[in-house]
Amino acid sequence: MSAALKKGALLRKEILKQLYFHSALPLNRISFLTEKSLPIVTVAVNELINEDYIIDEGLAPSSGGRRASLYLLNRRKEKFIVAIAIDQMLTRFVVYDLGRNIVIPQKSVDIKVSSDPKALEKLILFIQESIIESGLSSDKILGIGIGMPGFVNIDTGTNYSIFPTPDGTNLRDYLMSQLDLPVFIDNDSSLIALAELKLGKARGKQDAMVINIGWGTGLGMIINGKIFRGHSGFAGEFSHIPLSQSNNLCSCGKRGCLEVETSLLVMATKAQNELNSGSESSLRWLLRDESKHPADHFLEAARSGDPLAVSILSESSFHLGKGIATLIHMMNPETIIMSGRGAIAGKILLPSIQQAINEFCIPRIADLTTIEISEIANDAELLGAANLVVEHSEFT
Repeated sequence: MSAALKKGALLRKEILKQLYFHSALPLNRISFLTEKSLPIVTVAVNELINEDYIIDEGLAPSSGGRRASLYLLNRRKEKFIVAIAIDQMLTRFVVYDLGRNIVIPQKSVDIKVSSDPKALEKLILFIQESIIESGLSSDKILGIGIGMPGFVNIDTGTNYSIFPTPDGTNLRDYLMSQLDLPVFIDNDSSLIALAELKLGKARGKQDAMVINIGWGTGLGMIINGKIFRGHSGFAGEFSHIPLSQSNNLCSCGKRGCLEVETSLLVMATKAQNELNSGSESSLRWLLRDESKHPADHFLEAARSGDPLAVSILSESSFHLGKGIATLIHMMNPETIIMSGRGAIAGKILLPSIQQAINEFCIPRIADLTTIEISEIANDAELLGAANLVVEHSEFT
């Protein structure tokens, strides 16, 4: 491919990415976002219109001058993105169109990724069966984005924590060989931060920390408007800051980690122990429904104002606030966003977090950081996995 053709392909890809993340845009805004001149962008947009990737949405609202035309991705273009969100207990599967709409009902399967020796085999079978059930042919799928826990090196496609491959190759390449589609993998907390950066509360922010409240307690770091991964790709191991005074053993094998006070598993276990000791709570009835994980019932009870659940959540949030105070001192972020599955608890999290910040953080620094609750919390990892595909897809 000649240099000119390569530049044209890169511009087309960048235009499609910007429209995916921003929806409808006028030409001048596309020009600004792609850092290319308006005439060059106009030619590329017209080419993409002819290929049915882009449609003319009509005129933008009047701002006093000539109304500009708005362009957006053609949702009827038969190109789709498979997004997989893996956590320690549950693996979820969705298919998005180019308008970020879910085109088939979400599917899930229980896979214990850390303890099941057949976890990788089960994951591949689940993805294969789900794609077949979707009715989509492989030529219509841009790629598969997968978020997962563990030490993930996005450049080498390796997960050093889970999913050892039988042939010794890196996980990404092994999955591609088994699924016969482009596959992109990343750490779950990094993808949640990516979703917040592109579509959520961190949009337009240069420096933000995104806390992933889940079975563990993760962190995605946004520095200078980009995901920060550190020298080896493992930055953000927030849950292993030694802030706990308990003697409980963390999943990493160490003691004193923040995770032993703040994970959803810990909260659900504390609630069950209280029920076993005779405490009254709506959880006693909710937990009879075994179709959901106890942690999901715990969050439901907390959102409904159940005193036991709120008390346990507040205690964990205070410990989380101590960790956040450390982040504020070290990183001086503009915003800290509570995201991930646990963030659906909403504003209940904030008072105890703020109390800890007031107690442990220097006011002059703390006052410059806002604490926010994600609006895409439970879907953030899936959206981030789709974003990963969009970031790397060739859109062919």
